[in-house]
Amino acid sequence: MRNLLCKAALLLLLAPLAGPQRAAAQGYVKLNALYALVGVVNPSVEFAVSPKSTLQTDIVVSPWKSIDSKHMLFAIFMGEYRRYFKEHNRGWYLGANLGMMAFDMSKPYIENWSLKFEDRYCKGYGMMIGLCVGWERQLGERWLLDAFLGWSWMDSHYNGYSFDGEIDMHPHRPVQPEHPDPFNGSSEWYPNKIGVSIGYRIFKPRER
Repeated sequence: MRNLLCKAALLLLLAPLAGPQRAAAQGYVKLNALYALVGVVNPSVEFAVSPKSTLQTDIVVSPWKSIDSKHMLFAIFMGEYRRYFKEHNRGWYLGANLGMMAFDMSKPYIENWSLKFEDRYCKGYGMMIGLCVGWERQLGERWLLDAFLGWSWMDSHYNGYSFDGEIDMHPHRPVQPEHPDPFNGSSEWYPNKIGVSIGYRIFKPRER
């Protein structure tokens, strides 16, 4: 099952790279302005594949080794299929996405409706599969505004460390193993994308 998910993820992640020749007239490059405000880099490319659908590839990179003593270093590579209610790159849409990630970060959690972070950090990798909703608006002849929110199921595998660098040999689990084991795994539902991206059309529309 895991191998099948990996193959499906690769197909969706790489599909936009094959799409430009077919729908080059409607290709956009974007940058997430909301992430940029906190120093996280999130460029993306989106190409139309039918009158009402597009494929997008996202890269998200947080370069912060530490923020307020919490580790925040991570990278995400994500592919997404979007279906628009009217026509591509105009109005509301729903999307489905698959992604891969690597991280060195303090694990977030929600307590009393507040976002908090563990007093430790984890190094590992993971996969995600999720859904998103968004809205796009044309700004003039070439510019685009894209607002979106996504939620996903994340499956992660990692080692945990205290802030002095000592590895945690007894991570929290429902059932502890017989022998100490620093490698941990978890699956949760988390938001995997949120933002407002500014896009620029990189190809002129075909003459009709």
